[in-house]
Amino acid sequence: MDDVSTLLNATFSEPAPSPALLLLGQGKDLASERGVECAGALPAASDPDLVERARAARAALGDRAFILGHHYQRDEVIDFADVTGDSFKLAREAAARPDAEFIIFCGVHFMAESADILTSDDQTVILPDLAAGCSMADMAAINQVEECWEVLQDAGIADQTLPVTYMNSTAAIKAFTGRHAGTVCTSSNAEVALRWAFDQVGGVEGTGKVLFMPDQHLGRNTAILKLGMSPEECVVFDPRKPGGGLTTQQLRDARMILWRGHCSVHGRFSEKNVTDIRAAVPGINVLVHPECKNEVVVAADLVGSTEFIIQTLDAAEPGSSWAIGTELNLVRRVAAAHPDKNVHYLDSTVCFCSTMNRIDLPHLVWTMESLVAGRVVNPIVVDSDDAHWARVALDQMLALPGL
Repeated sequence: MDDVSTLLNATFSEPAPSPALLLLGQGKDLASERGVECAGALPAASDPDLVERARAARAALGDRAFILGHHYQRDEVIDFADVTGDSFKLAREAAARPDAEFIIFCGVHFMAESADILTSDDQTVILPDLAAGCSMADMAAINQVEECWEVLQDAGIADQTLPVTYMNSTAAIKAFTGRHAGTVCTSSNAEVALRWAFDQVGGVEGTGKVLFMPDQHLGRNTAILKLGMSPEECVVFDPRKPGGGLTTQQLRDARMILWRGHCSVHGRFSEKNVTDIRAAVPGINVLVHPECKNEVVVAADLVGSTEFIIQTLDAAEPGSSWAIGTELNLVRRVAAAHPDKNVHYLDSTVCFCSTMNRIDLPHLVWTMESLVAGRVVNPIVVDSDDAHWARVALDQMLALPGL
């Protein structure tokens, strides 16, 4: 395909299928951070009968059910969501609906876990497809994190290190963070969370450290661009290597110990994408998610969470041009909402968030019709001890300013 002519279109032009386009179930990209593979197939568009069944089941459930839809969900699912948002907003929305018997979470597993932790025992959180996980969250297993902590203890720095985990982590990792007096953060409050964490170990200007999990890019971008740290103060702990692949001295010298994890979608964007689109569309504004690599974030004009991206486009001048580096479902939805602006996808080749796309209308209809029939499917229940300590970490986040 002609990338330049595509970029020059006045309205949003979605990347067309090509040998370079990585779609669900159609190969892998070995040039990405770890060879992203998109497993599974994107089902055909739902027929009208299925839409009518969804409407009927939703009406039958009424106020008994509350449906949450993450921004990265496909349109056919978002159409039935009571609230849309990022993972943290949706977890809070679930907690704010104590009268809803069922919370149907159209997102991925760690999000449903957070909703279960924040809702009451009388409520049931349901994930329409249990295969909807998160590759980033899966990059930090609890046994690996516990082994990492032992490495920090052996290096004599555990007592001056505080864990901070991204919302995009499992309940077990959030619980580990709570047990060690740390906090959870989101992409929108990572700076506030990190400043708080460093204050607990002597301040940003001191010698204390933060173990940041599981997304290395959000941690690095925040530390360098917001806290003024140097790249040399940030080291990456690789759980697949002895000692994390780091020497004791490297650990002692570091301020930010970053877990070797990343988002398989945001990790695909490159500095070249930014250079190419600036050449093709003069005056374009480049807006990316902070899960992108540091060189992409530095090259962009604006950086922010999914909510920030939406708010920025809402406030943008008519006729302005934007290249957005985040998941395609969100970008095309933003483009459709702003036909008076020129919205481009930052990359001409794209991998949908394959696990997020597992939540489709057939799964949602099956979930709702089962509830109407009195059957609860796919309930998400977090272990009580993990739920307690994860709640400690989440409550610490809720106590931070700005939320």
